[in-house]
Amino acid sequence: MSARPPQSQPTASYEADPAEVHRVLLLYSGGLDTSVMLKWIQDSYDAEVVCLTVNLGQPGEDYEVIEAKARQLGAVECQVVDARERFADDFLAPAIKANAVYGNGYPLFTALGRPLIAQLAVEYARQSGCDTIAHGCTGKGNDQVRIEATVATLAPELRTIAPVRSWQMGREEEIAYAREHGIPIKGGAEVTPYSIDDNLWGRSSEGRWIEDLSHAPDDDVFQLVTRPELAPDEAQVVTIGFEAGLPVTLDGERMGLVDLLEGAAAIGCRHGVGIVDHIEDRIVGLKVRDIYEVPAAALVLTAHEELERLVGTIHQNQFKTGLDQKWGYLVYAGLWWEPLRTDIDAYMDAVNAQVTGEIGLRLYKGGVRVVTRSSPNAVYDADLAGFSQSGGLFSQSASPGFIELWSLQSKMAHMLRQRGSEDGGE
Repeated sequence: MSARPPQSQPTASYEADPAEVHRVLLLYSGGLDTSVMLKWIQDSYDAEVVCLTVNLGQPGEDYEVIEAKARQLGAVECQVVDARERFADDFLAPAIKANAVYGNGYPLFTALGRPLIAQLAVEYARQSGCDTIAHGCTGKGNDQVRIEATVATLAPELRTIAPVRSWQMGREEEIAYAREHGIPIKGGAEVTPYSIDDNLWGRSSEGRWIEDLSHAPDDDVFQLVTRPELAPDEAQVVTIGFEAGLPVTLDGERMGLVDLLEGAAAIGCRHGVGIVDHIEDRIVGLKVRDIYEVPAAALVLTAHEELERLVGTIHQNQFKTGLDQKWGYLVYAGLWWEPLRTDIDAYMDAVNAQVTGEIGLRLYKGGVRVVTRSSPNAVYDADLAGFSQSGGLFSQSASPGFIELWSLQSKMAHMLRQRGSEDGGE
């Protein structure tokens, strides 16, 4: 593979001109792609590389090892940032209030993490005197949109490069390049064949058989959530308490949001909850299959949505569903900084001011369902709901008049259509 970067003119104003790349901030995970990139950028651009590694709650990472590897491969600086609290408070909290999912299955964990990672990249690029930001996204995914749109929005003076998008190396070529240049391969040559991304809110797997729609999931893909058939034979009831739309207690214990999400994830993992085999419409025009493991989201979103439905009126609940969907789409599409999203947030905050109470969830072998509900703000009256009660806020004898008026237009329209059908048949 040539060490020279492509010399064609950039197609977007934020893309870097190779001649003007001198000091690059590389979003560095320590994996194969970004480790190859670290060496390749130094050789191809004759540039200094500053590495930034962001902790969003990826399980099992050793950040000291990642930092040492970056320096070993020639990084002039390596910053490791623990952004879990910022991620939870600024990104996951509004997502919970918005019941945020995309395509009826994906709770947007990667989509929510990318704008924060790119925002941090901008902050550290400016602090380190970098002129360019490099990322490891491909040309087929959504992450390139999320990162580059964020950089272009927040820092018009910075430029971006995306080596994986331009160098056309496959996995085997990357491994060969790593061996040729003495780059340690995380996990060795037999490293998992899946492309993994994870954080506090979930984990995704792509690659290998996942692209074959006729192939049922292999067991080795599930490295986070227990396979349901291996989950405990005894069900567990978990109670999540909310205040103003955000989870604050887990089984009665008050916690910060990061600790609560980690605790909920551990419980969900044990019971096989949160496995999603998903066909997804990407914004770049492709339809893809992803395997998601989202135990924390499966518990918290199920509980939040149920509590919100309990305290909201029929009109609020119907209206907010459409806003939830729009909010999720904007985030999925890489438009975190779109003013419409923050406009919608204002309504989300207003509605969630009443979302206080507790929801009990029963977990059993991959399933999660609501079993108990309580809220001081519930738009619910047991006397009215019960068949054994006759009193309450309205007189049941008023119902016939309501029914006549409620169905009046529909009845008239039906009669007119019937009359037209009969006339046409003569």
